[in-house]
Amino acid sequence: AAQWSSLIRHVNKHKPWIETSYHGVITENTDIVLLDPPLVALDKDAPIPYAGEICAFNIHGLEAPFEAVVLNGTSGEGQLRARGLVDCESQKEYTFIIQAHDCGSGPGGVEGKKSHKAVVHIQVNDVNEFAPVFREPQYKAAVTEGKIYDSILQVEATDQDCSPQYSQICNYQITTTSTPFAIDRNGNIRNTEKLSYDRQQQYEIHVTAWDCGQKRALHSVPVRIDVKPVCKPGWQGWNKRVDYEPGTGSKQLFPKMHLETCGGPLSSVRTTVELQTNHIGKGCDRETYSEKSLQKLCGASSGSTDLLPAPSAATNWTASLVTDSGRDSDSIFRFDGRQAAKIPDWVVPQNLTDHFTIATWMKHGPSPGLRAEKETLLCNSDKTEMNRHHYSLYVHNCRLVFLLRRDFTQVDTFRPAEFHWKLEQICDKEWHYYVINVEFPVVMLYVDGVTYDPYLVTDDWPIHPSQIDVQLTVGACWQGGEVTKPRFTQYFRGSLSGLTIRPGKIESQKVISCLQACKEGLDINSLESLDKSIKFHFNPAQSILVMEGEDLENMNAAVRKVSYINSRQFPTPGIRRLHISTAVQCFGEDTCITIPDIDAVVMVLQPSEPRITITGVERLNRPASDFRASGGIDLFQDLHIISTVTRADATAHLPGVLEEIIHNLDYCDVLVLGEELMPEQESLQLQRNALLGKHLDATNSTSGMSIYGVDSMSNYEQVVRQVRYYNWQPGELTERRFRLTCSELNGRYTSNEFNLEVSVLHSSGAGERVSHMVAPPQYMQVVHHTSMIHDLYPSVPSAATVVIVMCIAALVVVVVLGIYRIHLTHQQEVKLEESAKDGDVAWDDSALTITVNPMEVGGQGWKHAEDEEEEDDDEEEEEDEITSAESDDSEEEVDIQLPRMQRQSRKGQTWDKATISY
Repeated sequence: AAQWSSLIRHVNKHKPWIETSYHGVITENTDIVLLDPPLVALDKDAPIPYAGEICAFNIHGLEAPFEAVVLNGTSGEGQLRARGLVDCESQKEYTFIIQAHDCGSGPGGVEGKKSHKAVVHIQVNDVNEFAPVFREPQYKAAVTEGKIYDSILQVEATDQDCSPQYSQICNYQITTTSTPFAIDRNGNIRNTEKLSYDRQQQYEIHVTAWDCGQKRALHSVPVRIDVKPVCKPGWQGWNKRVDYEPGTGSKQLFPKMHLETCGGPLSSVRTTVELQTNHIGKGCDRETYSEKSLQKLCGASSGSTDLLPAPSAATNWTASLVTDSGRDSDSIFRFDGRQAAKIPDWVVPQNLTDHFTIATWMKHGPSPGLRAEKETLLCNSDKTEMNRHHYSLYVHNCRLVFLLRRDFTQVDTFRPAEFHWKLEQICDKEWHYYVINVEFPVVMLYVDGVTYDPYLVTDDWPIHPSQIDVQLTVGACWQGGEVTKPRFTQYFRGSLSGLTIRPGKIESQKVISCLQACKEGLDINSLESLDKSIKFHFNPAQSILVMEGEDLENMNAAVRKVSYINSRQFPTPGIRRLHISTAVQCFGEDTCITIPDIDAVVMVLQPSEPRITITGVERLNRPASDFRASGGIDLFQDLHIISTVTRADATAHLPGVLEEIIHNLDYCDVLVLGEELMPEQESLQLQRNALLGKHLDATNSTSGMSIYGVDSMSNYEQVVRQVRYYNWQPGELTERRFRLTCSELNGRYTSNEFNLEVSVLHSSGAGERVSHMVAPPQYMQVVHHTSMIHDLYPSVPSAATVVIVMCIAALVVVVVLGIYRIHLTHQQEVKLEESAKDGDVAWDDSALTITVNPMEVGGQGWKHAEDEEEEDDDEEEEEDEITSAESDDSEEEVDIQLPRMQRQSRKGQTWDKATISY
């Protein structure tokens, strides 16, 4: 054995040989390593079996995940491979030791020799398996408008791949189109143009990234860039439009507004808020009731004459004038230098006295031409022969002139005759309210409630008395003498409305302010919470508000309280412009900032239109005796007036539901249909006390009755219910038809036409006796009337005697029938049959309405009837002695006009005041 072992040693003389170092490459996720140089072991003992063969390669060091296998023991070729998948991201390189073993003396490599140790360096090749990922889920930045930035912000993406080729980001791109931004390879975003805060306050763009292996990020990243305005001094946080819902009271206009001063110290701030309403009505939203109704509402003295009423059959002198309806039934007349109107003599006050008032709305601009002519609003001149102006109101070179020539009989000396005012308002093309109060020789002018003394007063001789009639005109002056053909001259160019003249009295400041008051304006919300350091001032119309303060925060709080208010229940819809101007003062002599003006609008929304509905019994059947009775018959005893609006139901998505509302009315007209009333035998009348305590008045004529004045629907209902119809000769009448209509806001909203038919029941004595036994209907009330406005109907003693006899007979019949009849129903049937047989009267059961004669109830009615007849006789005698001047001055004057009742009267109709009552 020893010898054999020695022989083996002698045979296996040499160690295997390998390279001293190897460099290998392996691609991740594979197991084959490419070595350079290739793994080959050489042994000089070859070709001796075993001794010259390679049996193994052994790897040493740090648990390297590799193994080496012998491919060919004779040639010594080997292969290096991974024991599992290699991940570059876990480890990029490996270094270990490798040795080769020969087979020694046998197949198992017994007593084999080892080669020297060789170093193996393995590099793991990367695979581009990861996409770029941005470091932040989103990016934000802010820029100031008007600047170009080199870099607004930088975005950054990473890649988990291990190699520089796949882990580096080679490109960024903005995927949002049409944006004023660009990005470079390093992720820097810049703007390509100057940004504007007014055009766009914020941009949002999306950015993606590519690695150097051209693998794109799976998700782009959002980038938000806010544009900040360049700090400009001015008001911020306000809206250009503010919607105003009618009936909501005071609404704040700028609840979030504040003044930006860009850090500049200020010593004081002065802000002016102006509400511009010149395009609304006559300069602002005012009540559009008729002039008479407004005067009644404001407590003006009675007795005024409306010289420019709405055209109608009774007021036809304005029919030829050009009307500008304006808005919401506002009566406006436009004069272009060619129109004028003659006021009828019966309308003109005959004696103005030393105290009177002229009032009008006027809108006037500068006169064309170098030498402006006189433009006459109102003129009272000779009708024929001469050309004397007794009094006139005209405009000349933007000056308002009032001429008043006294009669020679009053005083024979120079007296004030012309009063001149020079005001900007006369030619500013805006609406103004002018009132001339005359307390001769003192004349005072009010413009929009502000008093002005004349800057010039000229004297003149009085006018010599003559028998020449005078002519009152509007829009020009009548030249009836000293010319070949009488004509108008000195035409007015402008617009007029509500021209009235009131003799005997002048208006108070309070009434004038009420008549021209605006119903919309500026307001301060929660005035009590306004800081005491804030000074504020309103103009009289509350269309301009000036606020001033030293502390900026207090001023901001004050401006937020500025509100708009419209007190009309049905305001004029549309826009009202707002203009806000601000002036600031700085400390010392520093350059102070300028605050730009701002403009906004208040949009007054359309109010819900009311629907005025009149209901009641539409047919009355009364016996002839009722028409002759002292109380006449009540036409509208069960009348009801209601008003409804349609409210949209947004929750139920329904067209709308009716909702009852309460508002005022300004007139109700009772129109006689068919033939007009015959004053000698019939009339409409109204108790005096029916109007007491109410803002109502009434006019009466043979065509009907008009009740007017601004008052509640309930008051109108009470008054209209007391309108009575009298007929002293009902035998000649079979029926009368009446029509009742009511209005709010001078016809802007009108009611339905309620038609009433009154029939006279002509019956025999028996038939009439039956009617007294029938109980009055529920809607009728038996009322005694002790006083009437004018009990002017003629006394009828013969008719009263007949009625008394019939009443006594009726009482006897009731007693006799009470003995033989127990049930009232059976009694009525029997008597109705008897009346039908005796009087051949055909009864209409469908409209049967039989009432108790008021003269039967109580003995006092007899006395009232006799007293009233005596008063009638006295009043008729007194009225014959009343002059026209006394009639004009009377507080109880009967106005025979029906200014709102549109109807055709008989041509040449003369009004007999002695037979008209209301």
